[in-house]
Parts: sequence; C-alpha cells; structure tokens
Amino acid sequence: MRHVAILIETSRAYGRGLLRGIARYLRERAPWSTYFQPQGLGDPPPPWLAKWRGDGILARIDNQALAQAVSRSRLPVVNLRGTMPDLPFPFIGSDNEAIARLGAEHLLERGFRHFGFCGFARGDHPGLDRRGDCFQRFIEQAGYECQVLQDPPRKRVRSWEQQQEWLARWIAGLPKPVGIMAANDDRGLQVLDACRRVGAAVPDQVAVLGVDNDEYLCGLSLPPLSSIDINSEETGYQAAALLDRLMDGKPPPQRLPEIAPAGVIVRRSTDVLATDDSEVIRAVQFIREHACRPIRAADVFDELSVSRTWLEPRFRSVLGRTIHQEIDRVRIERAKTLLVETSLPIKQIAQQAGFRTVQYLARAFRRLTGDTPAAFRRRAGRLP
Repeated sequence: MRHVAILIETSRAYGRGLLRGIARYLRERAPWSTYFQPQGLGDPPPPWLAKWRGDGILARIDNQALAQAVSRSRLPVVNLRGTMPDLPFPFIGSDNEAIARLGAEHLLERGFRHFGFCGFARGDHPGLDRRGDCFQRFIEQAGYECQVLQDPPRKRVRSWEQQQEWLARWIAGLPKPVGIMAANDDRGLQVLDACRRVGAAVPDQVAVLGVDNDEYLCGLSLPPLSSIDINSEETGYQAAALLDRLMDGKPPPQRLPEIAPAGVIVRRSTDVLATDDSEVIRAVQFIREHACRPIRAADVFDELSVSRTWLEPRFRSVLGRTIHQEIDRVRIERAKTLLVETSLPIKQIAQQAGFRTVQYLARAFRRLTGDTPAAFRRRAGRLP
C-alpha cells in the first residue's frame, strides 16, 4: 500500500473540493494510506514531513518553506497551487481561459454593453492574471470595452477601508449598467461591498460574477453572489491520477490537463437582463424555463401573443442573437452541464437538453463551442 501525504487546506471550498476528488479517486482506483491533517492555505510545512518516508505528495504549495520541505523529500509531487510558477513539480489547475470565456458569455447573455474585471496585483497569481486577460479579450472580441482594475503594487499597502474606498471610486466611475467579473469570490465580496458604499444597485446597475463557487462566501454576500463552479473536485481526481502515474515511475504527460469549469451558478447578483424591454424579458424567461422540452421559436411567439416580425428585431437588438439561437444556446449550456457532471450517454444527453437527435446536438455544439460533445467531455474528464 502506497503512503501519500496530502498537504491541502480545509479552510476554503476549493481545497475541500480537491479533497473530495482525491477521495473519489481512492474509492475507485487506489487504496492509499494517507497522511493528512486539517490546515490552512499558506501554513508552514508540518514538522513530521522532515522525517516522513512515504511514496508521494499532493500539495498546495504557496510559500518557499513548503516548497523546500517538499523538494527535500525527493518523492514524486503534484502541485495544486499556481502562485509559484517556477517550481519543479507538475501542476494541475483550472482552465482559466475557459473560465474567462464562461464569465464573458454569462454577462453578455444578460444584455450588458459595459464590462469590468476586478483582479489583484499583477504577478501575485499568474493564473488569475490570465483569467483577467482572457476575459478582457473575449469582451473586446464581442465588440465592447472592458475596464480592468488591479491592486497597486504591494509596496503601496492599503488598509481594508482605503482599499474599499479605492474600489468604490472605480465602480462609481463605470458606465451603467455594467457587468463585472471578479477574479474570485473573495474579490466578488469586495466589489459588492463597494457597490453598497456608492449606492449602486445590484444587479440592476452593477451585476457581479465571482469565481470558485464558495457557497459560504456566496451566501454571506448581499445579495448572494453568482459564481463559476471551477470543478475543483475533478482537479483533485486528476491530481491523484497523475501522482499514481509518477509513483509508477512514469513521466508526466507532455501536456498536463487544465480542468474545465462545471458552469455558472446563478444567484441574485447577476439574475437580471440589462434591458427595460418587458417583452424581451418575458421571452428570455420562457426560453430558459422551457428550452429543454423542446420548444421552437414559434412557441415563444404564441406564448407572448406577438408576431415574429414584431418581436424578433427587438430580441436581436437587446441580446445580439435570434430567438432560435437563444434556444440553442440554453440547450447547449444544459448539455455541457450534463457532459461534465454525469456519465450519461450522449444520446440521452441530447434528449434531456431538448435536441431531437444526436446529430443536431453535435452540429449546434460545434457551432457554439468549437468542440464536439465527446471532445468537450474528454477535455473536462479524467486522465487516461
């Protein structure tokens, strides 16, 4: 039986998700003996690690002391924290480009024409820097501007109050209504607090989207924070699979997996459509509630008792797409969720998402995502 040290924090939802994924791997594949004790992110290495004689280590390496202690063990190591990019250990983490794309699509779908990204000091976390860069690129590719706010360099230390006032001034200066993506849920809470300070109504004037889907943080905020579930359980599973491979004496794959997000968990902070056109709002609500039954564009016109020529131009003016395209988009989002979260056959997923045939699902999926359903599932799935 292999002995594996798990140096992952239990204080946050991301770390707990990693642990669930590792536990799932152990149940399915590898009954390791695990050395684990609750800890926080950034804690020093546990004293027992210096004399421990095991077979491998899974760690969230966030400081030099832990990096050195893990390196001295001379054991196979998989790192699950991306703040120190020059470490000699294979790293498995989130697909930040996919996260940014999902965030941009979510806010664009709600009809916003003004956007912002609220990050941290550049260089503190390369993954979050990439998340912000990609979000800005996707927004600009859609034809809009994105204002990016990052912390000043660390040498200009600010108190909490100073930082919140600085953030509040940025929000006050943004054109409204505006959709803001925060680098993570911590930042999302700060943005919501700053909105209250300047009297900006959420979500009507400012919609805020976080990342991590930390249920405690998202529920603590006022209003509750919408957030992207980055699928940390799958990240933990993949990391455990990779460590098993390393402990078998095999090299890591040439391309390490980047874990695709599971989807957006919509709460009050983005539950809005940035328009005052009540008929378009009714049409969108009907589509989101019934798209997977399935329905056709004609059903939307019948529900609202309006003609195609009257509603279609207004719908396209607000959302930038036709009613038929919106129906397909909602179905594809449902299919993506089922592909990531279940092992259902693709034929059954097509039916549950509202597509009459697998072929129709495949065509629509490729058109909207650039992927086939099977390729999307593999990219979000497990290491071979």
